[in-house]
Amino acid sequence: MSNTPAITRPIPSGGVGWAAIDHQEIDAVTSLLKTPQNLFRYRGHEETHCSRFEKEVCVKTGINHAFFVASGTSALTCALTALEVGPGDEVIVPGYTYLATLAAVIEVGAVPVICEIDDSLSLCPADFERKITQYTKAVIPVHMQGVPGRMDAIWAVARKHGIKVIEDACQGVGSSYKGAFTGARSDAAAWSLNYYKVLTCGEGGVFFAKNEADYVRGVYYADVGTPLWDYEVPGVGRIPPFAKGGCRGNEVNACIARVQLGKLDAILKQTRSLKKRLLDNLERGIHYKLQHVDDPEGECAIACALIVESAEAAKRFSEKLLAEGLETAPAYRPDSPDRHIFPFWEGILNKTGATGLGYPWKDPAYKGAVEYSPDMCPQTLDLLARSLRIAIHLKMDAVNMEEIATAINKVDKAL
Repeated sequence: MSNTPAITRPIPSGGVGWAAIDHQEIDAVTSLLKTPQNLFRYRGHEETHCSRFEKEVCVKTGINHAFFVASGTSALTCALTALEVGPGDEVIVPGYTYLATLAAVIEVGAVPVICEIDDSLSLCPADFERKITQYTKAVIPVHMQGVPGRMDAIWAVARKHGIKVIEDACQGVGSSYKGAFTGARSDAAAWSLNYYKVLTCGEGGVFFAKNEADYVRGVYYADVGTPLWDYEVPGVGRIPPFAKGGCRGNEVNACIARVQLGKLDAILKQTRSLKKRLLDNLERGIHYKLQHVDDPEGECAIACALIVESAEAAKRFSEKLLAEGLETAPAYRPDSPDRHIFPFWEGILNKTGATGLGYPWKDPAYKGAVEYSPDMCPQTLDLLARSLRIAIHLKMDAVNMEEIATAINKVDKAL
């Protein structure tokens, strides 16, 4: 193997949504702040940035209903509330997701059940079915790093057992699956618009629902004052209002989100073009296989994951890539806590509630017997210990992709 590093130009740091911010977002916020009387998201029957964004994102995705909220976690909580998930219920979630997915389940009083992932690095349909009990109310497949999992198989299991599906597309904003935006074929979905996401407004989220009644329940969670505001939420009045939560979005974030939404196609065109360049230059793996992508046309293409033949080989692979100028590491390392991987969810594994009452696990309404342990999903830990992730973002170019491919090919041959 040549001593000359494959990476001849330093790989730039960067991001996705935030890297696309320019004068358009600045102008939108400046214009809003010049009319401070318009900072509240409700102004009678007058349209606001929030209401316009909600309509625009529905048109974009083809999903019937959307509500702009404070975060992706809030959007998931709205979705769970919308589907009447609560005390006594279990919700199946993958062992590889940000802890917020489980926090939303706990927020509504339900109990999370942790499920294996497969080589899509998303929910394993077979283990999903194994984890179903009489208390299972919903499942949350998570589109980690913008890659939808095996959704056809997940929907089939859910339909067979009468389980609601909520798509956590917080990392997969703009992703699609076999011709439809993620979330469009499920009961509900969530986007995150925080700093790290495909689109960003700093902090924000979108709750999506297929039907009107579910949408209204989700909106009630997001804003306890909804029935009082002169705001045309479809279905208000037909669904009895309740007081819970409070996480509505605001006008400043919404005006940024509207601009970003207009850039979604251009952002994904660029990331998808970059990933295609990388994949086109990769030779057939000797010591690794690529992450399974059920629909290559629909992923966000913000990362490329190599699944190496063993954990030990993955460590050596990453060390040799570093010598070539490419910094990466196995996703799961026992000595490197990551809140996206279940062994590091101490509060969940220990069933620690906000009070000493052990809620929701000791809620009298819950009759199940879920148990957790740091090694409860060995397939997940094995896959993540072997997975090397290369980020793809807007500051990179075709030459970066070609050199990364050269580095991977070189190391793979010499491993």
